[in-house]
Amino acid sequence: MNPGGQTSTINTRNETRRASTLGLLRTSGYQVRPVRDELRDNLILRLQSGTPLFPDIIGYEQTVIPALINAILAKHDIILLGLRGQAKSRIARQLCSLLDEYVPVVKGSEINDNPFAPVSKYAVDLIHGMGDETPIEWLHRSQRYGEKLATPDVTIADLIGDIDPIKAAAQRLHYAHEGAIHFGIIPRTNRGIFTINELPDLQPRIQVGLFNILEEKDIQIRGFNIRIPLDVVLVFTANPEDYTNRGNIITPLKDRIDSQILTHYPRSMDDAIRITEQEAHIGRDGRDIRIPRFFKEIIEQVAFEARKSEFVDQKSGVSARLTIAAMENLVSNAERRAILNNEAVALPRICDLPHVLPGVTGKIELVFEGEQEGSVKVGKALVGKAVREIFKRYFPDPLRKRPSKTHEHEGKHQHADDNEYAKIVGWFEAGNRIEVGDDMPAAAYRRELEKVKGLAEFVRQHMQGLDPHYELPAMMEFVLDGLHQNSRIAKDEKDHSTAYKDMVGSIFSVQDRLREEEE
Repeated sequence: MNPGGQTSTINTRNETRRASTLGLLRTSGYQVRPVRDELRDNLILRLQSGTPLFPDIIGYEQTVIPALINAILAKHDIILLGLRGQAKSRIARQLCSLLDEYVPVVKGSEINDNPFAPVSKYAVDLIHGMGDETPIEWLHRSQRYGEKLATPDVTIADLIGDIDPIKAAAQRLHYAHEGAIHFGIIPRTNRGIFTINELPDLQPRIQVGLFNILEEKDIQIRGFNIRIPLDVVLVFTANPEDYTNRGNIITPLKDRIDSQILTHYPRSMDDAIRITEQEAHIGRDGRDIRIPRFFKEIIEQVAFEARKSEFVDQKSGVSARLTIAAMENLVSNAERRAILNNEAVALPRICDLPHVLPGVTGKIELVFEGEQEGSVKVGKALVGKAVREIFKRYFPDPLRKRPSKTHEHEGKHQHADDNEYAKIVGWFEAGNRIEVGDDMPAAAYRRELEKVKGLAEFVRQHMQGLDPHYELPAMMEFVLDGLHQNSRIAKDEKDHSTAYKDMVGSIFSVQDRLREEEE
């Protein structure tokens, strides 16, 4: 079908939506297309018009989406294979946007019979008896999508159908009568798209029941000598077999699924941030929520660190839900502080980061060594590594010394500071310390950080245009925590307060405390 013909067909569909009988539908010249042709033709129109196919699927533009387009053009059944939190279910659900907005079905049909080619006994008998007066109803595309989570207790009756003794008794039908069939959820999605999530969890004997649908495009129930052809596109989602260990996809079924498409986690920081911004609940009742870019990067880096950590089970995967939950917790703690202090602006602080752990620890599966360390300790280590990595993107490496410069003055050699952080670190080495809290008012938080000599000047030197009341103090604490993560200064966390102090003095204080405990 050429694009011009397709456009005229769509216009005809819009004009004939009110056709209420089979006769009126025939007169209108409406033509029913198979679902695979429908998806293919509408996809081509989208591609030609430049309309985004899946506008809220981020990071797959050059990988998954082209493979998906090819599968639809080829009229394939599809399996989306990937770890958890990779938008597999979302992709499957959005496929129905490629269906026609409305299609005609025989009114009252359980399996959405095509009025021009009915397959159920109900629709055949109705059309035989009423002819052109057969009532027609229009089915919206949202009603042409079905989905089932595969679990070990799913039966063939659930998916395909079985004999319904109550139906047979009520209508006085013999069990061999086709009218006694209770159709399962796949036949009820006839002329649409049906998705089975977590396919490996489906028992092998149930997977066998899908063979006919995939290969012969029909179903057979309880050995009936009738076959009911279905017009349905099947989409499956699954985790890799070596992860689930709860089951696998039997080889004959895999062979019948036309296209296997591999999904993946976001590969760039920008894509990861866009996903979290799209999904996370960030706006809070009109309050001014400000999230500096470096906080967004820290949250995403936690997931990147987890996906390569030796303590995290990499076969399990680290879902994008981790960063979404972590960001929501971070914003919530900033909001809580703003509410308690009656402040109009809520902006996160580094001392808020411990509050993201409830969104992290429950979303990572630990290997044995990680279990020995404990989920909280592993979570804190991941956050610390994330801070260290993002810190390097904004400021010089605290462990890299600048080339020394010498000059003579009154016969003596004097050395310039060989590190940009010397003034800040020196302030702590002189025995000074500061303490900030996640519930501290903004003004008090700023005053406490301003005690550190050279800190505000250092931040202004590297970052321009920061709001002095909120953004500048947050960046100042970011510098201190970056120095701590690079072992230049020490940090103590207790309840809602964080203290920054000299590294050497901290070591001696720990030794003194241990000595006192021994005595």
